[in-house]
Amino acid sequence: MQYSPTDSYTMEVTRIFDLLDRFAERYHKNDVLAGKTDGEWIKYSYEEYYRKSNYVSYGLMALGFKRGDKIATVTNNRPEWNFLDMGMMQAGLVHVPIYPTISLDEYNHILNHSDVKAIVISDQGLYNKLKDVLASIPKIERVYTINEVEGVANWLEIIDVGKKNEDKYKKELTGIKQSIAPDEMATLIYTSGTTGFSKGVMLSHRNIVSNCIATSKIQPLNAEHKVLSFLPLCHIYERMLNYHYQYLGISIYYAENLGSIANNLREIEADGFCTVPRLLEKVYDRIIAKGKDLTGVKKRIFNWALKIALQYELNGKNGPLYEARLKIADKLVFSKWREGLGGKVKIIVCGGSALQPRLSRFFWAARMKIMEGYGLTETSPVIATSHSEWPNIRFGTVGPVIEGVEVKIAGDGEILTKGPNQMLGYYKDPDYTKEVIDEDGWFHTGDIGVLEDGKFLKITDRKKEIFKLSSGKYIAPQLIENLFKESIFIEQIMVVGENEKFASALVSPNFNHIHFWASKHKIHYRDNEGLVQKPEIVARFQKEVDQVNKKLGGHEQIKRFRLICAEWSPQSGELSPTLKLRRAIVYNKYYKVLREIYRHPKDGE
Repeated sequence: MQYSPTDSYTMEVTRIFDLLDRFAERYHKNDVLAGKTDGEWIKYSYEEYYRKSNYVSYGLMALGFKRGDKIATVTNNRPEWNFLDMGMMQAGLVHVPIYPTISLDEYNHILNHSDVKAIVISDQGLYNKLKDVLASIPKIERVYTINEVEGVANWLEIIDVGKKNEDKYKKELTGIKQSIAPDEMATLIYTSGTTGFSKGVMLSHRNIVSNCIATSKIQPLNAEHKVLSFLPLCHIYERMLNYHYQYLGISIYYAENLGSIANNLREIEADGFCTVPRLLEKVYDRIIAKGKDLTGVKKRIFNWALKIALQYELNGKNGPLYEARLKIADKLVFSKWREGLGGKVKIIVCGGSALQPRLSRFFWAARMKIMEGYGLTETSPVIATSHSEWPNIRFGTVGPVIEGVEVKIAGDGEILTKGPNQMLGYYKDPDYTKEVIDEDGWFHTGDIGVLEDGKFLKITDRKKEIFKLSSGKYIAPQLIENLFKESIFIEQIMVVGENEKFASALVSPNFNHIHFWASKHKIHYRDNEGLVQKPEIVARFQKEVDQVNKKLGGHEQIKRFRLICAEWSPQSGELSPTLKLRRAIVYNKYYKVLREIYRHPKDGE
């Protein structure tokens, strides 16, 4: 069945689950949602989506769950997530989605703090990880898995109960749906946090729906297109876009895993996807690495085209000669870059942290438009986003503030905002809610920024992460770190130096590249720990540091650095699930290295 919209529309979306009725009225598609099972894409039509969501509602009602009860999910991206999500919300239940990659202590905190009564887990591995935590929480009455796990109830049991009780609960469900107000809490999302335990953000239907509709007005894709989804649906960024796609009738295909993204993009010939800067940096690094393997004329053409891409300016600003060269570069080189991502990608939505302007230029030059946005869990999440067409885009900014949302810059540079997307508050924490939302209703983001030309929002740093040297000079670490991460040698970096005489850095190298570089230069080593201590390696990184230092003010320059022999990741704790630096954890983990950098005496001396 193909996309066949009706001629007239009456469905107004004010609650998230209204999207189901909108589908039934407007988007008659056979691939509303799709996931891969045993190597085959399993597609779900709008009828199946609607029906399965209702069965989940009936099943949960028959099992004794009441309006306001909370149910957690810990799962990868998959169509079943949507059936559970919609089924919960239209029955008045509160969905508490949780990252699959957090620590056991964090699981214990969230599951206790949120008061969930049931949990749905995706697979055997996650169940094994969680079963001891679940056994210690008496409030959790029921545990289900999506994949078959021996000895554990399967989520299809909810569906089966729902089918058997449809006639009994159909009228009651209709009544509940009609009574749910847009300002009622729909979900409780625990922010990943960069310090301490995460906080529960209460978001209403209106919060999220207002964001879907506002962003939909600038989305160039429509119901004839499809996207690949791979960022966690438990995070409000991908989750809101998941609804946003559904509002527009865009088909959503869920990637098998992070390692299969490129293959999945090619298989479905995706028109777009949503990502974070770090993944785009990896795509860029792979393209550059392939270019370095070329020889002769092919290498010269590649380097010429790369130079063209990194000089890209919007609206033909570089002039007709550049535009002519751009077309040649596109035919010879950029088209091959697009083929690596499926050949059809038109739009890349990017957020979560600052994107390097060179990456924006690179992808725009290759006719893959990046729409960079900014927001927080507390703002559902989008506050501002770049458009896909001139003049509502400017490299180095996150674009204009979206419709219905207000922004102002406080005297200390902090970004303040208010609008229908602003959270209800933090769960069980009214005091902290009052700390971040002032008496006039402005939410204090904690980010520092400026409005360029009174229109384009530019984020410069996190308020709490800016620190002062002993000289009194301020350092904005994110700006400096983003410059350093343009180097193919550097995977992650943390700038330090609070109350010290100068700025320094801890560097987690791009080990794939330095292994290649070491082999090329016949440098022998036993392991990464030995590799990062090799004088030739340290000298090569010093060259990278010296190059970036030329772009920085005297007090911002990195005077000393240390190479770390490990990759930083959410699993090892240095990065949050959204790939943001957890500075306090890095500080604690490398406490001795930091003391050595600044030559402080050892403890006890």
